[in-house]
Amino acid sequence: MIPRHASATLQRLATGFPVLAITGPRQSGKTTLARALFSDKPYVSLENPEEREFADTDPKRFLARFTEGAVLDEVQRCPALLSWVQLEVDERRRMGDFVLTGSAQFDLLAGITQSLAGRVGRLELLPLSGAELGPGGLPDTLDAALLKGGYPALYDRALSPHDWFANYVATYVERDVRQILAVQDLSQFHRFVRMCAARSGQMLNLAALGADCGISAVTAGKWLSVLETSYLMFRLPPHHRNFGKRLVKTPKLYCLDVGLMAWLLGIRDITTLQTHPARGALFETWVVSELVKNRFNAGQDAALFFWRDSVGQEMDVLLETPQGLQGIEVKSGATFASDWPQALHKWAALADTATLPPRIIFGGDGRYERQGCQVSGWREFALNPAIP
Repeated sequence: MIPRHASATLQRLATGFPVLAITGPRQSGKTTLARALFSDKPYVSLENPEEREFADTDPKRFLARFTEGAVLDEVQRCPALLSWVQLEVDERRRMGDFVLTGSAQFDLLAGITQSLAGRVGRLELLPLSGAELGPGGLPDTLDAALLKGGYPALYDRALSPHDWFANYVATYVERDVRQILAVQDLSQFHRFVRMCAARSGQMLNLAALGADCGISAVTAGKWLSVLETSYLMFRLPPHHRNFGKRLVKTPKLYCLDVGLMAWLLGIRDITTLQTHPARGALFETWVVSELVKNRFNAGQDAALFFWRDSVGQEMDVLLETPQGLQGIEVKSGATFASDWPQALHKWAALADTATLPPRIIFGGDGRYERQGCQVSGWREFALNPAIP
């Protein structure tokens, strides 16, 4: 098992909450992490039909087996069980008692927020980050990293991204997500997912997205919400502060795994990727997803935004920290250009709050300061995404 940075967060949460919930996309390593950290607890998967039926028909007896707690996997298969877990932990008052894992679907989230409010410490686990892969596991080139993404299976098995993502989409996106939405036309839904990937890094326009897929804006919003809840897509909101300008209020859309995005765009090899018009969007998507992973692994919310005003001035990412805001520009080019810091300096001049030194993340190598900006190559950023 590749060590996960979220381990320390889970261990911390286990000292203060009777229930731990690990949510995230399928195949992100939730079960592996739970079983490794809580190997002393019995493990039960609710994907097992017999166990699921037992939990559905007699939840009290089902839980009575676990006097010392348990790891309950794929708990979204039996969301009604959460009310009975609440009764158990309220009676025993023991921290770190039950560990729940599951894909974050609507029923599961509703059960956590309603039945286990105040009792659950929640961790959102995304695929592997560059920092978790480390110098020995990170792909040798940026293009290879963009094509591969971060799902653990691609790093512990002899699998090509093309083979793995084809099966992942067929068995997860087209099965699980489609069932939640009760989609009748599979080809229409598949087109919607691909169109979302094609818009990664762009402003979200639900009406245009729906029109391109032959569905209404309302349906597009509903479908997109499920993709977000399933950790396939992520909305980056605009920053709320008004820096003396009229601001764009529409969020931007991002995939949460760049390898899946590349596959959905039909990119199957590095040669195609190197000249593909979406390469810049892929790099920006990768940077945003790495920032999100870093925050989630620490048990924090994303706290990421972007900024754009009505005259076209833009900041790719704004990060809120206790020390102030930090502006981040993303450039896929491999060679630093002297005009790159201009947007960062314009934004800093307009900001009415404390700011950290701005940062540029680019597709080249090295870490240095230039024109008042902290400059990080893709590899240096991946291995140390935390803001200095």
